[in-house]
Amino acid sequence: MELVMTVHVVLSKNTYYVKGKEVGKCMLPFTGTADGPYFNGAVLGEGVDTQTIYNDGRVLFSARYMLEGTDMTGNKCSIFIENNGESLEKMTPTIVTDSEALQFLAESELTSVVTPNDVGVEVKIYKK
Repeated sequence: MELVMTVHVVLSKNTYYVKGKEVGKCMLPFTGTADGPYFNGAVLGEGVDTQTIYNDGRVLFSARYMLEGTDMTGNKCSIFIENNGESLEKMTPTIVTDSEALQFLAESELTSVVTPNDVGVEVKIYKK
């Protein structure tokens, strides 16, 4: 696997939570930056990690955010990332981008690993 990008997520101080009868929903807003061999940039506005927490303890993660920066050719571009999964060790990101040079990321099978740290998480995105 090839590392294509690392996203350095900084969690907001605000967390939003609602507990329903069958599930709870938690929304964690965040900012951050991204770097790697193909793209460097920052989260545009705030992204959000939405967690679905089931009564049986199972958790579904779904983060959505947009990045603005430059691709490896030096052109300005934007990237939208949606990262879903049931385990932080094996998430599935999908990418949409307006960069011709990065279009291969939108067409590739990707995986990611999310590692907690002192300010949020680090998301490493790999091309399989």
